[in-house]
Amino acid sequence: MTSTLGVRSPGRPLPAPDTGPVETTRDLIATGVILVLAFVTRFWGLTSATDGGTPVFDEKHYAPQSFTISQLGIEENPAYGLVVHPPVAKQIEAIGGFLFGYTPMGWRFTAAICGVLVVLLVMRITRRLTRSTQLGLIAGLLLCLDGVTFVTSRIGMLDIYQVLFVLAAAGALLVDRDQMRARMHRAALEGRVHLSDLGPRLGFRWWRFTAGVMLGLALGVKWSGLYFIAFFGIMTVAWDWALRSRYGIVRPLAGALLRDAPPAFLSLVIWPVILHFFTWLPWFANENSVYRHSVDSQSDNDFLPDALQSWFYYQSSVLDFHSSLTTSAGNRHPWESKPWTWPMSLRPMLYYVEQGEGVTGCGETSCVRAIMLLGTPAIWWLAIPVLAWVFWRAVICRDGRYVFPLVGYMAGYLPWFFQHDRQMYFFYAAVMAPFFIMMIALVLGEVAGTASDPPRRRLIGRAIVCLYLALVIVNFIYMLPILSGTPITQSEWNMQLWLPSWR
Repeated sequence: MTSTLGVRSPGRPLPAPDTGPVETTRDLIATGVILVLAFVTRFWGLTSATDGGTPVFDEKHYAPQSFTISQLGIEENPAYGLVVHPPVAKQIEAIGGFLFGYTPMGWRFTAAICGVLVVLLVMRITRRLTRSTQLGLIAGLLLCLDGVTFVTSRIGMLDIYQVLFVLAAAGALLVDRDQMRARMHRAALEGRVHLSDLGPRLGFRWWRFTAGVMLGLALGVKWSGLYFIAFFGIMTVAWDWALRSRYGIVRPLAGALLRDAPPAFLSLVIWPVILHFFTWLPWFANENSVYRHSVDSQSDNDFLPDALQSWFYYQSSVLDFHSSLTTSAGNRHPWESKPWTWPMSLRPMLYYVEQGEGVTGCGETSCVRAIMLLGTPAIWWLAIPVLAWVFWRAVICRDGRYVFPLVGYMAGYLPWFFQHDRQMYFFYAAVMAPFFIMMIALVLGEVAGTASDPPRRRLIGRAIVCLYLALVIVNFIYMLPILSGTPITQSEWNMQLWLPSWR
């Protein structure tokens, strides 16, 4: 029998965990089509919009730093200063510099590749989350047509790399959850679930270890990777608690805290920190690394090697830079934004603009070329109703499918409210986009209906989904010129800027 709390009695194990839909040849072809679309949109005209052949916006920092790594293996002491992020993204971007030299393709190539991989990950994660190949394909299509992810994938900055690693970590934890369900079910069939009040040990969790690797790399891109370590760590232990409760274990919370939480802490906290430190080994190995000799042997901490003291100084200088970059101290930027404007993309980021008679290609004597980080309105303007629905389903209805993208979204969003005085930009929200796309896919699944619904209900629901996807496609194509730097007329430029806050 089943208790009122939905916990199965020890004598009757739960049904085998759902393994998801069977993947057909048609599904693989459809996935390939979405990936081709992602590849085309990420690489089409990738090198066309530059500042006279030089980097735009913050590419001016990361392009020369990554190219230096491609030539020397390190970030050498620069004349321009401002080396304020860990090295992983620049080490990856250096691959493009090695292949194509100091060119727009060189500093944007790996970002575009990562943009394609992000689309693939979103498709596969959404498929596993929803047990629907169709919803996975819809999520991939929506991400291809999202202006934020599109622009972030086509510019030589750091954000797309963090998006990739965070998303890979989330996907690995989702696979780990399913694997633990299968292990717990096997333990129930073997009669091992109730041998202890804490429940069974579930063995080493390679997918959770993989998630730790990805989180370590995310931390090696930007320190904001720490937020995802915290949120994902709590989420995976909560999953373990729920799993033990589901199988009627006497002390499920104690079992999760004593048997699941310590190895989770090692895999998702200690291991990422160690891996993050390993990414600095080239810095330690080369005497010419930036800040390598910022502390000499005459310091007060003679018990530490000079190199390690210099490294700590490096980290403290980075912290000082970010903590002092506040609006109250007079550090203002014309395109800065605060987190409450991010969900609906109310204050975008202008990366590049060139206008006047020197710009041609629009059919008139004076044209405009711009790259603006802007969320596709047909997607981002649904933030309030979608988030409200997701909160209701996750918190009130306790639907675990909605909890997963909500945790990822909030990990990239909530922590910024605790430092709102800091100078911020909309590109910080890039890591929120894939999780929001998953939320929309879940909602569209509800709209489309299920096999148990009446045929008329399913027909109307699917028609609404198709109309929405058509609206997103049209909206993205309309906004494409200001996302890609395509020359347009001055009047067209003014028509693209729908809100006063976009100017």
